[in-house]
Amino acid sequence: MKFLLLQYIDYAAMMNLTKEEAGRMHGAYTAWTGAMRKEGVLLANHGLRPAAEAATVRAPGGKRSVIDGPYAETKEQIGGYFLIDVPDRAAALDWAARCPAAQHGAIEVRPVWE
Repeated sequence: MKFLLLQYIDYAAMMNLTKEEAGRMHGAYTAWTGAMRKEGVLLANHGLRPAAEAATVRAPGGKRSVIDGPYAETKEQIGGYFLIDVPDRAAALDWAARCPAAQHGAIEVRPVWE
């Protein structure tokens, strides 16, 4: 089964990490994604730029409306995603719990329609 792991992070907190803390965080992500690659469960992943650079598009009745920036003011924003292929939800939850962002943010585990 494919699952999308959406990581919600506090960008302000991330930008205030010391160089040493940022290095440890980078190392933790490298180890985690390396483990997923080794197990053959990682299909794709990318970090996302801050929500301030996003746009929200709606088109009710075919009339396009674009709102620049985040739709909602929240402390945590989606900071990236990991698309994984694992046997079941329990395995997806296990991988999500190991994500470094789970220590300071949240990981939403969403099944993918196939």
